[in-house]
Order: sequence, then C-alpha cells, then structure tokens
Amino acid sequence: MRVLILSDTHGLLRPEVLALVRGADAVLHAGDVGRAEVLAALWEAAPGPVHAVRGNVDRVPPLSELPETLLVELEGVGIYLLHDLNDLDLSPEAAGIRVVVSGHTHRPRLEERGGVTYLNPGSVGPRRFSLPVACAWLHPDGTGGVRAEPLTLG
Repeated sequence: MRVLILSDTHGLLRPEVLALVRGADAVLHAGDVGRAEVLAALWEAAPGPVHAVRGNVDRVPPLSELPETLLVELEGVGIYLLHDLNDLDLSPEAAGIRVVVSGHTHRPRLEERGGVTYLNPGSVGPRRFSLPVACAWLHPDGTGGVRAEPLTLG
C-alpha cells in the first residue's frame, strides 16, 4: 500500500503533487490546506480515501470544520494525524499508535522513538525561506510494520 503524506499546501496544489495523488492508495493531509478547492481536487484525483485535519490557517468553513486530530487505520497500522506536533495530547505508545503524522513547521522530519514513527512530510505549498518542497510516502506492510519514504520535489 502507498499512502501519500502531505501538509501545508496553503492553497497551492502543484501539478506534480496531483500526479502523486493519482498513484496513491490513500492520502493523508496534516493541515493548513488553505483553500477548500485544494481538498476538493485531492478527493477528485485520489483513487482511494483522503483524510485531512485542520491547520492553524484553516479558519473558515468548510476547512474550519475539519477535525483537529484523526486516528486512521491502514493495513493494520494506527496512524495519528494532527497539524502541530506540540499539540500531541496522548501517548502514542500507550494508545497502540504506530505512526504520528504532523506538519506546521514546513521542515521535513522523520524520527523513530519508542517504536513510534514521527513523520513531518514538510510543505508542498508555497516555498518558505530555503526549505524544500517536500512530502512523503508511507508504506504499511499489512503486518503492522511501516516504512516511510521522504520525497523532495524541489
């Protein structure tokens, strides 16, 4: 299974991201969608489910109605989605969560702690400072294991 992990589009849906969406079994967006049209385009292009949480710029409906956090299970892997990792309000290990996906910083980061993968895909929206345009693939293996694959677009 190939899960595309996005964050911080800030109203910009790049053509290369849309091409990746078409090849994903599922899409997870960690907030700061920016415009409802971005989410609508993801839903239209994705062959599988699209899940998104609200970021700090998602202040008007329908984006303000997105959940702050979301627990998704894909191929037996519990994935907790939120925008800002500083707002994590539970113990992933105790809750049986294998992956925590966040955004907000625009900085790609992949870290393993206590058997939990913490993944910030970076931002695929407007370039910020000298940070890369980045996202990630997540590959649940069907046995509870998972592999993250960061992807830099530019």
